[in-house]
Amino acid sequence: MSASSTRRPSYAAVLSVPHARRTFVSALVGRLSYGVAPIAVMLSVTRATGSYAVAGVVMALFGATVVFLSPYRAALVDRHGPRRALVPMSLLHSALLCVLAAVSWRPGAPAVVLGAVAAATGACAPPLGPTMRAVWGRLVDDRRLLQRAYSLDGVAEELLYVTGPLLVGAVISVASPAVGVVLGALLMAVGTTVFVGSPAVAAVRPAGRAKSGSGGGGSLRGRGLLQPVVVAAGMGLALSAVDLLVVAFAAERGQGDDTVAWVLAALSAGSAVGGLANGAVDWRVAARVRLPLLAAGLGVTLCLAGLAPGIGALAVAAACTGLFVAPALTTAYLIADEAAPEGFRTQAGAWINTAVNGGSSAGAVAAGLLVERLPLGVCFAVAGCVALGAAGAAGLRAPRSQDRRSSNAGGAEEPSPSGV
Repeated sequence: MSASSTRRPSYAAVLSVPHARRTFVSALVGRLSYGVAPIAVMLSVTRATGSYAVAGVVMALFGATVVFLSPYRAALVDRHGPRRALVPMSLLHSALLCVLAAVSWRPGAPAVVLGAVAAATGACAPPLGPTMRAVWGRLVDDRRLLQRAYSLDGVAEELLYVTGPLLVGAVISVASPAVGVVLGALLMAVGTTVFVGSPAVAAVRPAGRAKSGSGGGGSLRGRGLLQPVVVAAGMGLALSAVDLLVVAFAAERGQGDDTVAWVLAALSAGSAVGGLANGAVDWRVAARVRLPLLAAGLGVTLCLAGLAPGIGALAVAAACTGLFVAPALTTAYLIADEAAPEGFRTQAGAWINTAVNGGSSAGAVAAGLLVERLPLGVCFAVAGCVALGAAGAAGLRAPRSQDRRSSNAGGAEEPSPSGV
């Protein structure tokens, strides 16, 4: 089922791989739920309770179980196979979203019930992104073509997080926010069902129980995963601060919320451009060498963003920062895929997701504390230095030699016996 290594390494070649288009599109439909459901849940809970504080706690519980249990759900996919693991996760997640919609449909919903249902809903969210990237690794045996596949996947995923809120906005203009929660449930159930029905997914064989007997993410061995996880966490920390810093920047200059949206859109646009450009290049520099350089580029541009004299200049700086985001994440996923032992690819990708999202959660809290105590320029510099620090740590872990696959992907070393 793998693509031939002689296939022209282009985005068209990625989508012409047998079963790739159907598998990819169905996975995107399911993943669109992650762009729709969270904001719909937040709006629905806020309307049901009349409290931003309660909505914040509910979303924190939802987000925490989604993020920090992701490697363990991915371990179930690796152990039992996508079909046996994803279908029950998807149906349970979708059903609980519907329960959450029903509970929050009318005002006066108990906060404890909302929090408990939200936590349970997040706990069984299917890891469609990591699973799709694991499937890409089996569909494509040319590492250059795999780089394009990961770049395309990353850019498409970023666009989902732009499309999702727009869909919710359209829904709540004519109906209750709870309807948006139900829409998220339908997207997840339909997308996952079609995804697991693909022959490409059927070809992914379960790994069974790990020989070490340990469960969850602890079964994944190899210090080779540490470098991309460190960079992903550092990027999450740095980028999560940007949203709040842009809001503070606009408020300091008397600008409205619409200008904030333009700056953040510039960041996303830069990321999309950077991701597509990165995937189109046949890199001769090894991925483990590129990764700290990309993280350093992100850190430098964030530091320079703090020097922006106005909102227009900040938007340009944000776009320049975005140029490094998707390439860095794509490279991290490539390294994780190559560092993962056979049967642990889904977990490897999930650890990158967890690092980014966990870093984002911590960074949002830290940014809130810093912005009230330091000048904005200094806050941007602190965020940039976090990315630079991650780049420095990752640079120390770059191997002096690559394995036999690096000529194709600029790839990763073989995993060592030591644990992460």
